[in-house]
Amino acid sequence: MPTLHTQRLTLVPLADEHLDLEHELDSDPEVMRYLTARPSTRAEVERAHRRRIATAPGFGFWMGFAGDDFAGWWILRPPQGPDQPYGEGEAELGYRLLRRQWRKGYAREGSLELIRYGFEELGLDRIYAQTMAVNTPSRATMTSAGLTFKRAFTSAADYDDPVEGSEQGEVEYEITRERWLASPPGGSTTAPAPPPAT
Repeated sequence: MPTLHTQRLTLVPLADEHLDLEHELDSDPEVMRYLTARPSTRAEVERAHRRRIATAPGFGFWMGFAGDDFAGWWILRPPQGPDQPYGEGEAELGYRLLRRQWRKGYAREGSLELIRYGFEELGLDRIYAQTMAVNTPSRATMTSAGLTFKRAFTSAADYDDPVEGSEQGEVEYEITRERWLASPPGGSTTAPAPPPAT
């Protein structure tokens, strides 16, 4: 997994040294509002960290930094679970940002870079993202990153404590390789190359 760069972000592959940052992120109830509706415990974050580290080669979790300031994480991973039937050449896009980093465009910027990486480096055919239907901020980010609405569905997962709004279901947005090649959303997201040496 390579380190990725955008104009403002450095996306570093997840490592054990990032565990405290993951806990900072997942322990904020507002960050987790549309996921579990409660802060994650340290033990839960540690279990999640082990799962994230074990993602298939080439795919994974990237920790995003704006300079030295932690912004959040982004994921690109193969389909998993009952709501994501496996499809060859497909991957799920996701992102989670610290509350103080909201509304800066970082979610879109990091997503555009992972979309580029997925199509250019991994040769994917389709990238999709899912969220609760009521999560309008995340849906707006998906749209701004070039994904379009694909379907509404009811999650097949069995939750002990359903999140408020889950009765309205889930949504999936997608972008295909063909559409991305025809018109890459947002233009180039990578940092400009330095001028040639003279």
